Amino acid sequence: MIKLLTALTFLMFCGTTLAAETRVGWTAAWAAVPDSEGPAFENQVLRQIVRVGIAGQGVRVHLSNRYGSKPLHIGAASVALHGDAAAIEPGSTRALQFHGMGDVIIPKGAEVVSDPVALPLAALQELAITLSLPGNTGPSTQHGVGNATAYLAARTDGLDAVQFEQDEVTSSRFYVTGVDVQAPVPAHVLVAFGDSITDGVGSSQDANKRWPDALAERFQSDPQTANLVVLNAGIAGNRVLHDGVAPFIGSAAVKRFGHDALDVPGVRWVLLLDGTNDIAASTILNAPHEHVSAEQVIAGLKGLVVRAHQRGVKVMGGTLLPWGGAEWPFHSAAGERKRRQVNDWIVHGGAFDAVTDFEAALRDPAHPDRMAPAFDSGDHIHPNDAGHKAMADAIDLRLLR
Repeated sequence: MIKLLTALTFLMFCGTTLAAETRVGWTAAWAAVPDSEGPAFENQVLRQIVRVGIAGQGVRVHLSNRYGSKPLHIGAASVALHGDAAAIEPGSTRALQFHGMGDVIIPKGAEVVSDPVALPLAALQELAITLSLPGNTGPSTQHGVGNATAYLAARTDGLDAVQFEQDEVTSSRFYVTGVDVQAPVPAHVLVAFGDSITDGVGSSQDANKRWPDALAERFQSDPQTANLVVLNAGIAGNRVLHDGVAPFIGSAAVKRFGHDALDVPGVRWVLLLDGTNDIAASTILNAPHEHVSAEQVIAGLKGLVVRAHQRGVKVMGGTLLPWGGAEWPFHSAAGERKRRQVNDWIVHGGAFDAVTDFEAALRDPAHPDRMAPAFDSGDHIHPNDAGHKAMADAIDLRLLR
């Protein structure tokens, strides 16, 4: 009888928990796509800062060992409200567990999600995620261009330290690939999918000035879009049709589109801004099989749109920014012709549910093949903070409400 009552109590508890989770709901609130093998860590603590796109009452964290060469041991993990630099807000630390355990072993190539923890947070709240990495990790799983400082200390304890005394810093992200938030209202996700421009190259370090960040701020400034979340699925050096070959990085968009965009819970829109690196590779790389025509880039983008529509997801196309003035071989006359042909199709081809003309928003009226100086980070390819903001401002929020 006691065993029966225990079992019934357990089932009632599970039912209550599941009902509460269904009623409140979880939404993806931050993401960084793993793109390459990173350095090994040994007996270190790693603290990283992320910013979530929507308010909530609880969080859970995604960790990945996609590029690892062996099982990864996370000795302990925590999440806290971020203070300044490497510091956290006193009293805000929450220890993370995985299936009720304080540590976890992530198999080679696998991902895990932490158990939920209660942590009230505001929209655009910064979190500090701290991992203990005992032993030698072997090659890490990284997102190369973080544009955010990660802090490392030569120890394996002290995850709840308010003042984090780091021994070294890096601007890449490691292992942490996503944060979910327990939101009080149903939320919908827009995935910003693309290359280095979406990844935030050219924007200021530790400032959340990428165009997806600026778009998230626009969402939160308007009550009619405050339930929308932007997830950044950009990879610097990414291409639509081919995998990374130096200097290009990451799996081709046609391979990663399902996992990094369409499989995201709650995704309603994808904003697709990709193809620049495919065009540039035709002059940068010598191997003929790495070269593509404008028609091939268009076919690749069109295929992504078709796949999204099959899943009931709408796609907004973004025109490719001008990169005139960039050093050869990145920019060439042939590449410029291809860029214009691809942009003409994006605007007039009718494949997309909506279009944002980023080129028109950022180009120099006096030199249409170049970015306006006020928006140029200096390399004539990537926007500065003002350019990223101009991109976000060019998006018509009425289409997304």
